[in-house]
Amino acid sequence: MARDLMKWSQLPSISSMQEEMNRMFDRFFRGGELSEIGTAGTWLPPIDLSETADKITVKAEIPGMDPKEIDISIQGDTLIIKGEKKEEKEEKGKNYYRMERRYGSFSRSVDLPTSVDTNKITAECKNGVLEVTMQKKEEVKPKQISVKVG
Repeated sequence: MARDLMKWSQLPSISSMQEEMNRMFDRFFRGGELSEIGTAGTWLPPIDLSETADKITVKAEIPGMDPKEIDISIQGDTLIIKGEKKEEKEEKGKNYYRMERRYGSFSRSVDLPTSVDTNKITAECKNGVLEVTMQKKEEVKPKQISVKVG
């Protein structure tokens, strides 16, 4: 049997394997993203968290959900998004060969990188994506200081 040798540059780097292992352990020990792997009937909407000088934005994918069925709250520096994706009624005489869509209640807690003004939070749902925009508190916004030349 002949074995082909691979050049070192074609092998996966140790750091990329380490990063993947770290992500796997984070998912396991945090529990937050386990239901992506997880049990039947549970799910978590994937999120994006971004920050600018003035605001923090969280986007969550919630396809097929009525935005009125979503509860959004702030506790300290944590954004909490809760809801329930209801399963469609099963039609008589229909045989399912595959069911991959997830249903049931969910709760996502997102630690915010800084404090936000709870009076200046907006939420909008468009094309199955919930976007929560939070204005930062004045004391945490970066302040520009000019230097005078003498």
